[in-house]
Parts: sequence; C-alpha cells; structure tokens
Amino acid sequence: MVKVEDNYRHKGLRKKLIDEISQKGITDDRVLSAMNKVPRHAFMDSGFINFAYKDQAFPIGSGQTISQPYTVAFQTQLLSVDPLNRVLEIGTGSGYQAAILAEMGAKVYTVERQKDLYLKSQALLERLNYRVNFFYGDGNLGLPTYGPFDRILITAAAPEIPENLLEQLKVGGRMVLPLGKGSSQVMILVKKTGENETMSSEHGLFVFVPMLKGKE
Repeated sequence: MVKVEDNYRHKGLRKKLIDEISQKGITDDRVLSAMNKVPRHAFMDSGFINFAYKDQAFPIGSGQTISQPYTVAFQTQLLSVDPLNRVLEIGTGSGYQAAILAEMGAKVYTVERQKDLYLKSQALLERLNYRVNFFYGDGNLGLPTYGPFDRILITAAAPEIPENLLEQLKVGGRMVLPLGKGSSQVMILVKKTGENETMSSEHGLFVFVPMLKGKE
C-alpha cells in the first residue's frame, strides 16, 4: 500500500488555509484542528495538486467537485459533531468531508451514487487509515437499516428536505443540507425536536451540484 506523502510544504500550506477560513468566521476549534490534519492534496487529481490548499472547489471527475474548504468547514461546524456520533453523509464525492468527520471521532456512514467515486474514495480513505463505512447507492433513500443517526449531512443541493432522511435522524439530532433548485442554495440546519417535530434555520447562500436519484 502506497503511503500518501504529507511533507512540510503541504503542512505549511494547510496551516495557511486554516488561518484563512478561521478569519472568514469558522470558530469551532475541533473543525479547524481536523482540517489541519487531513491532507486535502491527497483527494485532488494530480493536475490540481498545486491548488489543494486554495479556498476553492475543484473538479474530481464524474461531473462532481471537491467542495471549497470554507464550505466543508461551515457545514461541519453547523453539524456540531461530538465524538462517537453516528453520522450519515449523503454524497461521498472525493471522501474529503468523510475524512474530516472521521478525524473528529465520528462513526461515519457515507453513501455515493457514482460507482467510480465510491471505489476511489473508499480506497483512498483506507490508505489514509480512516475507518469509514462506505455504501454504493441512492442517497435519497439513506440507510434505514443502520439508523437512527445522531447527525445527517447532505453534500448536494436538495430540492426539499427529504422526509425519509428525517425519519432516520434521532430526536435531538441535526441535519445540515443545501436547499434549493436554483443556481444557489440556502444552507439549512434542521433540529429534530420530537418524533414528528423539527425546527429549521437558514445560514446563507452556497452553490452545490444537484442531488440526483438512483445510482450510476
């Protein structure tokens, strides 16, 4: 198994990135610490590796992107993950967000509908020694047999808050998702306050690829 190189240059650039997103308003030290440890360059195609520590999104193939680091930090901070929380992630993508959650001590269950990305991210996180439960399937369905979950994170634009995912969220749990069909989405935090009761709040505009049904 080939070890991922993480040299002093990478670590210096990563520290600079962490300082940048901190200045943009990310205050959760556990999120910042996890992002300072996860080698984002390992998740990038070789052509983009010099841009790994810029606060930008980049293509990862299959029509998908690795999210802007600030966006990853923002969603993770809203999620308010505690160690050993069971977290369901809808949309594995590159695997970077799953690695951040695992670094924070969460038990991560992640679903990806693109077969190539599913296989690639699974192999990479194994190389990085992150224990994550990977599933190839339709994220709209969630993982009912593995729930309920303490936290649910959706990393693609959802046209509405998915009812069946809410059913898989524990009472007292949190779901974070970008909501909307247009060119930008509103970041929503949903708190499940009772079996059939929720409270939601809006947290600014972001841009995500759309959440699709089925699998490829």
